[in-house]
Amino acid sequence: MAINLPASGDEDEVVSAINTTPLVDVMLVLLIIFLITIPVVNYSVPVDLPKERNEVRESKPENVVISVDAQGALYWHDARVADSAALVDKLKKLSTQQPQPEVHIRGDLRADFESVGRIVYACQRAGIAKVGFITEPAPRG
Repeated sequence: MAINLPASGDEDEVVSAINTTPLVDVMLVLLIIFLITIPVVNYSVPVDLPKERNEVRESKPENVVISVDAQGALYWHDARVADSAALVDKLKKLSTQQPQPEVHIRGDLRADFESVGRIVYACQRAGIAKVGFITEPAPRG
């Protein structure tokens, strides 16, 4: 804050007006900072994100385990499946059973998402109601 001195030759007269220019400059900088940071905090689409939970599930003998290795090859339990069309045929036979067994998918860590997606799509085409993913639990601590 500065004090303006008069331009006239009389030095006894001091003008005691406050210079508000620095205050306005600081306020404009703060306004710009708030305008930049508020959109980062608020997301445009409200989404309820899933919470992490561990469910210990008993594997039943009638459940089908389909595995995908790192190269993208499909396995029905331990037997190799030729392609997605053969998988859909096997799953269609499975979908007619009552009660319908669950399909569990085991995907290798290095496998492409496309390979696992083909299994999910095959289950959808065959009419399988329950599909689950088998993962390793995270280490505790």
